Amino acid sequence: MDFKRITLLCGHYGSGKTNVAINMAFLLKECYNNVAIADLDIVNPYFRTKDSREELEQKEIKLICSEYAGTNVDIPALPAEIYSLTDNKDIKAIIDVGGDDRGALALGRISPAILEENDYECLLVINKFRPLTPDAESTVEVMREIEIAGKIKFTGIVNNSNLGEETTADDVLSSVSYANEVAAVTELPIKCTSVSNKLYNELKGKIDNLLPLSLQSKIN
Repeated sequence: MDFKRITLLCGHYGSGKTNVAINMAFLLKECYNNVAIADLDIVNPYFRTKDSREELEQKEIKLICSEYAGTNVDIPALPAEIYSLTDNKDIKAIIDVGGDDRGALALGRISPAILEENDYECLLVINKFRPLTPDAESTVEVMREIEIAGKIKFTGIVNNSNLGEETTADDVLSSVSYANEVAAVTELPIKCTSVSNKLYNELKGKIDNLLPLSLQSKIN
């Protein structure tokens, strides 16, 4: 997929946006030298970009996140480095925004600069298998809340519908109609449908714009 200078990934808790963000950063690094990934999730301490720190360092991808991420201390404060992503136009950046409207409040602090530059994608990561977003109506409700809190409009959709390790090809195929309905209601394009590497070959040719994902590793 084509990338703007800044790619924002937002979605409800459990949508899988952090795993998508990390894999997109890996993909970007194949084409660009100066790549960074930022974790703006200052609300939810359970799924952190920092968990993949070693993999990101090996690929020389800069990680920007709270120094307290992954610890027992969860302080709602943005790292000062986050502003380098809007100031330094040489960086290709992936920004993992916090889940739902509360997490998106942090985005509101840098969204004016992002909008002024106007070289960004703001992608809604959706997962029909999460209890609070099982249909288009509930998903769009979450989307509107995030837009208000983050002060930025979505430009596209990532269909990341999955059941973790138990996901089958049929599960992904069954989510296509749901994603299409969300796209129709919002008038946003589906930028890609993400699937685990193990399902990619089985689904290739059956779904447009497939994005293969490797699962995020955990640091013990």
